Amino acid sequence: MTITYEWRGDVDDGALNALHAGGFGGAVGMVDWRGRLERHSLGWVCARDGGELVGFVNVAWDGGVHAFLLDTVVAERCRGDGVGTSLVRLAAEGSRAAGCQWLHVDFEEHLRAFYVDACGFRTTAAGLIAL
Repeated sequence: MTITYEWRGDVDDGALNALHAGGFGGAVGMVDWRGRLERHSLGWVCARDGGELVGFVNVAWDGGVHAFLLDTVVAERCRGDGVGTSLVRLAAEGSRAAGCQWLHVDFEEHLRAFYVDACGFRTTAAGLIAL
């Protein structure tokens, strides 16, 4: 397995919808990822094994100094091989290069070891309203 990574890589909606469904559960959606990313994102990182999309992370932003990780996902067969941490590292590098000073992420408790221990995030107080 040789994984390649690309900041703002070409996104195939079908491949990303399938990867997202596999990572987050549920049916394969029909999201227009390319349109969504172009409208709302600073960038994104794609991980590929050969031509197959095996990892993805979206970096949304406020247009200033704050960037936000969303939709971090790695194909099940590639988990535990450092793909996720590489996605996050490259997302941080792309955000820093764009002039961002902060990279935020929200996560469920079972992902604490990944984001805090493996990726180096520190915990902060935050709030959330379910809409």
